[in-house]
Amino acid sequence: MIVDGFGNHDWQQTTMLLRGTLRSEGGFAVDVSTMPPMASAAWTAWRPRFADYDVVIQTCNDNGGNGLLTGLKEKPEWPKAVKDDFEEYARKGGGIYIFHSAENAFVGWKAYEEMVGLSWRPADYGTAIQLTHSGEIVSIPPGTGRGTGHGARGDVLITRLGDDPIHKGMPRAWLSPDLEVYYYARGPAEHVHVLAYARDSEPGLGLFWPVEWTTTFGRGRVYVSTYGHVWPGDVQPPSLRDAAVQTIIPRALEWLARRPVTDPVPEDFPTATAVSIRRQIDAAN
Repeated sequence: MIVDGFGNHDWQQTTMLLRGTLRSEGGFAVDVSTMPPMASAAWTAWRPRFADYDVVIQTCNDNGGNGLLTGLKEKPEWPKAVKDDFEEYARKGGGIYIFHSAENAFVGWKAYEEMVGLSWRPADYGTAIQLTHSGEIVSIPPGTGRGTGHGARGDVLITRLGDDPIHKGMPRAWLSPDLEVYYYARGPAEHVHVLAYARDSEPGLGLFWPVEWTTTFGRGRVYVSTYGHVWPGDVQPPSLRDAAVQTIIPRALEWLARRPVTDPVPEDFPTATAVSIRRQIDAAN
């Protein structure tokens, strides 16, 4: 199930493109639960049935850096009952995919921040994780360094760590198009397992940061990445037509659902010197 309804990105197109990607992949049944307008009877009654699904893809973000939350005039919030259900779903073993800017969301919701591990937060909010060029983990305490941000988007060299099931069989490094590398993402940083990292493009910084990681929450599994930027006005953005991202998404879903990761590594997977952008996604509902 994809949960959407608000954000500072084009969440409507994001949902359409995700559905199109999974439809073309095959083997996935996808439903969408869209949060109704705030303070309406529909919002009060909104209660996604998380427990009916193997994986929940969370795309909502109420923490827009530029103050723009598309489709809403006020700061949105999930009803408390929905938050409680989401926590229970994770604790009991559900799979959660935190999609792109959903990593930024819900400042002060401690359980959510624990699930995500590293979020878009001020410098004093929590611990950050940096990596060396060779992939060694460096923990940065609260108050050291900057708050979260990112430089210009572009073609970014991704380097994966180890041989986790999601990345098994992929090359050690590849180029990903139109990617934002978040620097100094902060939070509890507990149970964070970094899968892949990249160098930020911020002038005067140029350090290495996680771009994919997993966490645990109770018995639940959580996957987080900054892939999939879809800005208002973008049309069929390369961020979701990237052959690597279209390979990683179904593999992450299989892993989150505790299924064998069987999606093959395609022949058009990008290399360390060339991106691989596929044709337009069939985004029909």
